[in-house]
Order: sequence, then structure tokens, then C-alpha cells
Amino acid sequence: MSASTTTLTRQEFPRGLETQNYATELIRATEDVLSQGLTLLFELEDATYSKTAGAPFHASIGGHYRHVLEHFESLTKRVRAGEINYDARERNLRLQSEVTYASIVTCDVLRALKRYSAETLSRNCKVINSVGYGASQPVSMDSNIGRELAYCIGHAIHHYAIIRLVCHELGVRVSAEFGVAPSTLKHRAAAAS
Repeated sequence: MSASTTTLTRQEFPRGLETQNYATELIRATEDVLSQGLTLLFELEDATYSKTAGAPFHASIGGHYRHVLEHFESLTKRVRAGEINYDARERNLRLQSEVTYASIVTCDVLRALKRYSAETLSRNCKVINSVGYGASQPVSMDSNIGRELAYCIGHAIHHYAIIRLVCHELGVRVSAEFGVAPSTLKHRAAAAS
């Protein structure tokens, strides 16, 4: 994929009659992903949520869930400013150690997203994010709110896949679709028929 294609893709947002349907589907997908997180939280106690699994994970459910939520918060808290800085996350330790607090923050994000319209999702924004491991500066990219919401959804699903592995290590059961991409679920369903 060329750099110009990547830039174009980050800036595109459906126009015309399909805009409202796209916005509705994007918000619904976000609600689905965050609801999966809430369902998991309702099954956990603080000790399990914050427990660090052994090798090869060396991670906790809470650490990954915090990371997911803080990306959504980066978006919802900076929509009006039009500049999303994923590097400036709070990294709130309460969010990765307290199930009730994580549930409240998840509900806060869901409430903020309920106010989003097709117009909100089509707004242009700047995105700041570190992309290199060296001493390079964060990059600033042109995007739009809808594209960044789609990014947060995909990002959440990938972290949910890691959470799924940590849950298995800790003996916590999760639903069959938790941490599995929607396209994978559709492919599996089609292959089974």
C-alpha cells in the first residue's frame, strides 16, 4: 500500500445517503465492543482483573483494558478540539486495578458516543501518535473522527485477543467472540455452512 493510499484512506468518510447508515453502524460496532468489555468486567473481581499473568504474557487483564479505554477516551475527550493525541493518555492505575472504576469509565465513553452524529464522525482532525521506536518525534496526521473511531474499535479487538489469552492463563472464561475480529467470525460462519 502506498503512502498516498494510506493518507487517502485515513481521510475518507462516506458521503451522501449512506453517511447516516455508516455512522449508525460505526456507533453500534463501538457499543458492541465496549459492551463485550463490560460483560467481562462484570465477571471479575479486582484481584483477578489486576493480577499479572506469568510468562509469556507478563500482563494483566486490567493493563490491557486500561490501554483500550484510554484510546477511546483520547478520542472522546478531544473531539471538539479536533486534535487526538494517543501518546498523551493518562495511564490511570485505578483504571487497570479497579473493576468498578473501569466499568464507570466504560459507561462514560458509551454515553459520550451516544451523542455522536454523522456530522461528528465526518469532522476532520489531527492525530498525534508515536510510530517509531527510535528517538523520533511523534507524527501528526490528517484524519477524521469516524476513521479514528474505527481505529479504536480495531485496536480494542486486538487487545481483547491478548486479554483472552491472559484470561485463559488465569482460568477466566470469555465468550467465543471475545477478541475475534468480526470478519473472522463471518468467515467462520460461512465456512461452517
